Amino acid sequence: MKKNIAIVMGGFSSEVNISLKSGSVVYQHLNREKFTPFRVHILKEKWVALDDKETEYPIDKNNFSFLMNGKPIIFECVFNAIHGNPGENGVLLAYFSLIGIKHTSAPYYQMALTFNKRDTLSVVKEYGVKTAISVYLNKGDVVNTDEIIAKVGLPCFIKPNNAGSSYGISKAYTKEEILIGIEVAYKEDAAILIESFLDGTEVSVGVIQYKGATKVLPITEIVSENDFFDYEAKYEGKSHEITPARISSEEQLKVEAIAEKVYKVLNMSGFSRSEYILVNGEPHFLEINTVPGLTEASILPQQAQAAGISLAELFESAIESALL
Repeated sequence: MKKNIAIVMGGFSSEVNISLKSGSVVYQHLNREKFTPFRVHILKEKWVALDDKETEYPIDKNNFSFLMNGKPIIFECVFNAIHGNPGENGVLLAYFSLIGIKHTSAPYYQMALTFNKRDTLSVVKEYGVKTAISVYLNKGDVVNTDEIIAKVGLPCFIKPNNAGSSYGISKAYTKEEILIGIEVAYKEDAAILIESFLDGTEVSVGVIQYKGATKVLPITEIVSENDFFDYEAKYEGKSHEITPARISSEEQLKVEAIAEKVYKVLNMSGFSRSEYILVNGEPHFLEINTVPGLTEASILPQQAQAAGISLAELFESAIESALL
């Protein structure tokens, strides 16, 4: 019997439109012989399921069901395609845990941990994973740019602690640009981090659960036309994403080993995509995305394709792993 699958998309963050695109791709590619998928928009103003005619059906938050033509639609599994709050930070997953619905992401604690850049870095450093040098600030803290520069140097990156898709990130070359970057980052989050610039090759690598095993996907090299891999580079064609990456076999093995180690250290499941800078051949961890972009042009689907995995197989495996 076919299983009802809710593909949740949207969210409450700046990434809402990207999420809607990702969720729509999942909807298009899910195997209709095994699943009956429904798009479910989780938005600040409404939670609704949609049918093929774009008719909206309010979600009953008591059990995450809805009524269609007087008949209750109950979901066996949720495919999480919400980037940012509340899908990637664990909030929605905690709700699903409470009401007993399986989902394609990691457990809510792991999602909350990995969405917090500062806390993620704190964990992986304990396991010998190389990272940039960081300074952390909370909104309202006194900013001493001389102390910041003495620790991280120039240029440096200013990032919101809890945000994705490169929203709120800037690169600073001067004291004045640090102060401007801090204000930009605070528009996305009340906690930020300032990191040293790592000069090297940027790579991205997906690690997923696929057919019951942890699988490291082919590595992608990121070549941005802009000063760094910002929103415009990610989503508006201002970058070149080269899969497989043009790195040595030794560097490839190092990145694969570190990516799998980080995935296991963070007790992940489901999809992930982590970012690294290769400095003198050594991978330095930047961050991990636990609800990566899932459009045909997104990096993780590109890597799956390079591994001989179709989008239909990729999405089906995520659901089958969740149901287990």
